[in-house]
Amino acid sequence: MSSLNPYTYLTLSMQPDSAPRLHISFHTADLHIRAGMLSNPRPYLEIASREANVSISTTGAGPVTNADLSTAREIFNAAARYLADCERLHINQSATDKAPTDTAA
Repeated sequence: MSSLNPYTYLTLSMQPDSAPRLHISFHTADLHIRAGMLSNPRPYLEIASREANVSISTTGAGPVTNADLSTAREIFNAAARYLADCERLHINQSATDKAPTDTAA
């Protein structure tokens, strides 16, 4: 059974002769999401909870590359899909919650 309480889950895997792997899962509505421009200038995207903070910026913290544009488009498209799925499920859940129940005995 899964918990319905909000949480953030972090794991760090380290194997010999491999780069460390960090996995962060946010399962909370208590997220702070912002984007902006640093003074050097460099764009950034930040997703944070009380337990974890994820920042995304340009390759090597340098000038914007074609790869950076591709990554930004992937983030945008994934966020749009996430929004559409959340909206669809919310509408379906609201309809289910309002559905009349059969009280005949």
